[in-house]
Amino acid sequence: MNITYTNNLSAEQFNELRLTVDWSPVELSLAEKGLENTAFLIVANDGGRAVGMARVITDYGYQVLIADVIVRPEYQRQGIGTKMMENVMEYIKNSVSSGQGKAITLNAAKGKEDFYKQFGFFERPTDKFGSGMTQWVSKEGLAE
Repeated sequence: MNITYTNNLSAEQFNELRLTVDWSPVELSLAEKGLENTAFLIVANDGGRAVGMARVITDYGYQVLIADVIVRPEYQRQGIGTKMMENVMEYIKNSVSSGQGKAITLNAAKGKEDFYKQFGFFERPTDKFGSGMTQWVSKEGLAE
């Protein structure tokens, strides 16, 4: 195993990675648009095959979303997710001006919360913050 890291990923590779962790694929045109509008993307490759990815979406003000952190199941627990998150956090920290701050949000997959705690994330609700909330919507109505 020789893991290298790049910032390039096709919509097809994006969907292939999503499927490896039982996430639904995204319509290719929407995946392409999402990848084009990504502020920061890191992709783990093993011999030219994408085995992991993480991306950052932002308003370029104070809000940042970490999205689509994926590592193929057979590559998990080998430090790839940690390396990608270290790069994501470095990118975000480098975008913060002195004396300023940014609100970073992510939605952990069920059972993966402890992974993100090592990077300073905490679960909601707390005494200060309410529950995180999510909604998926389509023309047909709300979806789970």
